[in-house]
Amino acid sequence: MKKLSILFIALAMIATSCGDKKKEDVKKDVEQVKEEVVKEEVVKETTTTDTASDKDTQIAMGKKLFTDKTCTTCHALDTKVIGPSLKDIIKIYEEKDANIVKFLKGNADAIVDTDPGQVAIMKANLDGFVKDMSAEELQALSAYMRDAGK
Repeated sequence: MKKLSILFIALAMIATSCGDKKKEDVKKDVEQVKEEVVKEEVVKETTTTDTASDKDTQIAMGKKLFTDKTCTTCHALDTKVIGPSLKDIIKIYEEKDANIVKFLKGNADAIVDTDPGQVAIMKANLDGFVKDMSAEELQALSAYMRDAGK
């Protein structure tokens, strides 16, 4: 009888401890799911912020290139200097769904100022600095022009 009671108590303790173990496992699972949801939200916020930050960085890089590469000698924001203003350039490129980078690389014809003499001067100037620019720099220059020209 004594052995039977000890066996019964042992079984009761095992059953009770297993139940607590399951509760702890469930609690851990719930906490893990909560952590994953929080991490996903943080990643979404970071991605959105990084995207905006990347765009701002690209525009800043483009602005610096626009100045450093002496584009400002011929182009102002909203008035024609030697070449058309940025606003006029962007307006026409958007209307015609054209690609500024393609033009800068020499892979597209001029569509804003098509006067042959003006195009020759422009091509000579572009050839002087565009050939050394990376694709990233050209994209940054285009991003700045689109942003400033709006």
